[in-house]
Amino acid sequence: MTTKTALAVHQTARPTGFPAATDFAYAAYPVPEPAPGTALVENLLLSVDPYHRGLMDGGEGGFALGVPLEGRSVGRVLASRDPGLAEGDLVFHRAGWRTHALVAPGVDGARRLPGHAGVPLEAYLSILGGTGLTAYAALTRTAALRPGEDLYVSAAAGGVGTATGHIARLLGARRVIGSAGSAAKVRHLTDRLGFDAAFDHHDGPVAEQLAKAAPDGIDVYVDNVGGEHLEGAIASLREFGRIAWVGAISMYNGDRAPAAPHNLFEVVHKSLRMEGVLVRHHTNLQEELEDLLVPPLRSGRVSADTTVFEGFDRTVEAFLGMLHGQNTGKTLVRVTG
Repeated sequence: MTTKTALAVHQTARPTGFPAATDFAYAAYPVPEPAPGTALVENLLLSVDPYHRGLMDGGEGGFALGVPLEGRSVGRVLASRDPGLAEGDLVFHRAGWRTHALVAPGVDGARRLPGHAGVPLEAYLSILGGTGLTAYAALTRTAALRPGEDLYVSAAAGGVGTATGHIARLLGARRVIGSAGSAAKVRHLTDRLGFDAAFDHHDGPVAEQLAKAAPDGIDVYVDNVGGEHLEGAIASLREFGRIAWVGAISMYNGDRAPAAPHNLFEVVHKSLRMEGVLVRHHTNLQEELEDLLVPPLRSGRVSADTTVFEGFDRTVEAFLGMLHGQNTGKTLVRVTG
């Protein structure tokens, strides 16, 4: 058994508005020994996600102070006392934000990864992970995107946004339109990811820019932002359009909730449908997601769009950078020795 010291990120204070580095601390502790039914995993990649911000406020289901934070991770089994996991297995689990973790198959989503040949490890925390599963559920179950339909996605250069673009193409979308927060991200969407149109939401009212990008309207909106983006999408949606509401980045850091869209009654007038998406209700779609995505990932038709920070000591930096929109694709931390 290794005697290497383990490290973890603790939350030490409740943020006010945007979190700061001083709200966290790195802590050292002995590498734990696996008990019967568990395995010791050395984490290789960690995920930092927008939903972590809400949990940092505490309350029911929120993060406690002074203990390791939790998040999605991929690691390799160092030692096992569970027959379902063997030394060397790759494991997906939710005991991230630390270098080592004890996991048990089936507990908190822990599962052995299939290790598809030709698929990068980063994919299991991005397009094959929770972000990709969220996008897939939003498109196939909530919005029921049909071939030939037109789609708009906000925060399109983020993890869920880029996954939505890739998956919509595979499902036969006619046009894919995205909004992002900088000119560089807009170029990334159109030049690298093949979006048909994209715009910087800082350049003018979203409704006006979306109307210009989609003059004939849209059928589906995947909402990661809320606020003005939702109002603009309602204006552009055709009759019987659908909204899959995934998140509201505009409200994650203590910002005052925006007023309801001024055009909300258009939901009735156009017979629109709006429904929220929580990935935990769609974990049964994981195999279906992999069946769709593994072949194009192997061929290179689809990429695992990520921004990777090297080194566990950059976990907090990665999280704060993601909240400030400094990433394209999914933000990950590669744990190096």
